[in-house]
Amino acid sequence: MLKRILQRIYPQNCVLCGASSASEAGLCVDCQADLLANPTACARCALPLAAASRHLLCGQCLQKGPVFDAAWSPFIYAQPLEWMIHQLKFNGRLLYAKWLAELACKQLPQLDEIPDCILPVPLHPSRLRARGFNQALELARPLARALSLPLDSRHCRRLIHTSPQTGMDAKQRRKNIRGAFSFENPAAYDYVVVFDDVITTGSTVSELARVIKREGVRRVDVWSLARADKSW
Repeated sequence: MLKRILQRIYPQNCVLCGASSASEAGLCVDCQADLLANPTACARCALPLAAASRHLLCGQCLQKGPVFDAAWSPFIYAQPLEWMIHQLKFNGRLLYAKWLAELACKQLPQLDEIPDCILPVPLHPSRLRARGFNQALELARPLARALSLPLDSRHCRRLIHTSPQTGMDAKQRRKNIRGAFSFENPAAYDYVVVFDDVITTGSTVSELARVIKREGVRRVDVWSLARADKSW
C-alpha cells in the first residue's frame, strides 16, 4: 500500500523515454518491448538462432562445443539494453542492476537439476576498486534469491588484470583471458552456474569453466543477462 501511495505522489518515469511508468523495472511497457528477447538460442552457448532453425545447437557447437555444459541468456545484447548495461558498469547506476535482474527473473529457465551455487565472474581487484562494485555480482543477487540458491563470490578470483576485450576477435579474446582465474572448491561443488552480465564470444566464461572443472566440478552452466550475436 505504501509503495502504491509513493508511486502516486512521486510517479516513476521510464529511464529510457521519460514516460510516466509504474513499472518496478524502471521501464514503461513500450520500452520493455524494445528489449530484444533471445527465445530461440543455441542450448550450449546461447547464441541467438534464426526462429526457423531446426537445430538446438549453433554451427560452432555442432562442430565442437565449449568447455561449459549449457548456457542461458534471456536477452540479445543490443540497444536499448546495451545502453542500460553501460550505464550500470561505467556510470555506477546500480539501480539498473536490480531492474534488469527483475526482467531476467521473469524468464528463468526450468532446471532439470539444482545447482549448488551461482558464481559471479570476478573482477580483478584493481578494476573492482576503480569501479566500486562487480556488475555480475549485483545482477546475480536477485536471481540467486529468486531460486533460493547460494551466491558464492569468495572462492573464484581474477588473478590477471587483462586488457579490455572490446574490438578483439574470438581467438584474441581466448589468448587474452588465458590463466586469468583461480578457483577453490572447499565446499566440494558438483554443479555450479557461472554468471556474467554479457556473453560476447564466450571466451571469458569458457576459461573460467575450464578452471572450475579442473577443481572437480562435474557440471558448469553459464548464465548471463544478454548474449551478443557472435560465435564463441
